[in-house]
Amino acid sequence: MSDKTKILNVELADKSYPIYIGTDLLSLNSLMTDHIEGKQVMIVTNTTIAPLYLEKLKAALEGFNVESVVLPDGEKFKTLETLNKVFDALLKAKFDRSSTLVALGGGVVGDITGFAAASYQRGVNFIQVPTTLLSQVDSSVGGKTGVNHELGKNMIGAFYQPKAVIIDVDTLDTLSEQEYSAGMAEVIKYGLLGNADFLSMLEDNIESIMARNKDLIIEIIFNSCQDKASIVALDEFERGKRALLNLGHTFGHGIENAFGYGNYLHGEAVSIGMVMAAKLSMDEGHLSNEDAIRVENILSKANLPIAIKKSIDSETLIEAMSLDKKSIDGKIRLVLLKALGESYLTDSYSKENFNGVVNNFCH
Repeated sequence: MSDKTKILNVELADKSYPIYIGTDLLSLNSLMTDHIEGKQVMIVTNTTIAPLYLEKLKAALEGFNVESVVLPDGEKFKTLETLNKVFDALLKAKFDRSSTLVALGGGVVGDITGFAAASYQRGVNFIQVPTTLLSQVDSSVGGKTGVNHELGKNMIGAFYQPKAVIIDVDTLDTLSEQEYSAGMAEVIKYGLLGNADFLSMLEDNIESIMARNKDLIIEIIFNSCQDKASIVALDEFERGKRALLNLGHTFGHGIENAFGYGNYLHGEAVSIGMVMAAKLSMDEGHLSNEDAIRVENILSKANLPIAIKKSIDSETLIEAMSLDKKSIDGKIRLVLLKALGESYLTDSYSKENFNGVVNNFCH
């Protein structure tokens, strides 16, 4: 490993695991093999990533019985039907309980692979190798796995931790500008919800970050993963503090669901959701107008949307939001901001203010 490689641990007692962040990590045989159980390895990837990195990863797994399954790419394929393709591949290759699944791809691949690992023979080993910025800073860490249902996002799944997360930032070289920006939404989220110093660092360096300076990329991924790991260690199953990681997500999931998965990238929808949360926080008497503008500015500089560009009525969006997993007893719970860097979870907000914000974003 390079001396620039950073390592941090997700502390979960007997389920603790390392996160490696650096360059050229896909080629390191020892890094992979240290976390593989048994001899059977199933790489789960998709049609976009397979031509780019599948053979490189297979080469790093020399000496193992390596098989692969290539899934269709896109949020609209995050379904039980696609999940079953993984089970088909495992069963046809006669994989046993000592096998290891490796998720090579973005958030959809990681979530499906993790759910398959949690379910196959009631639980087998798996490793996350995220290849998008969004999955590197968010979905690959913390053990949330699952698939979407047509009535709600991530409604079917399990909490299941990987044995390791291996983040090779070189995979971002082939990431589109749109996907890179989508990942920045989750990075900025960490600054807004609980790390004001990190937010200031992002504001000071946003041009270089968007130009994909590798040293800065490693730093922002490390900071993001560190913030998430510390919260996950306190609340693995999202019964309390971990819900704060969903800043912008209830609005965002509503947008994704209402427009149909794939019309907005997850990070794009979350970006709009964070602006909506900031506006409601301002109307609730917490954020100043200047702070709300700061939220818009940093997201805009990351080339993210800050408004819903397509036509939708408020009733449709609110109905989609009500399907969110954080809704309890029919009440939509939201993560709002007391200040930049300080968030809270509540269902005790003014319904008039809430409706006003939704109406202002819908047209």
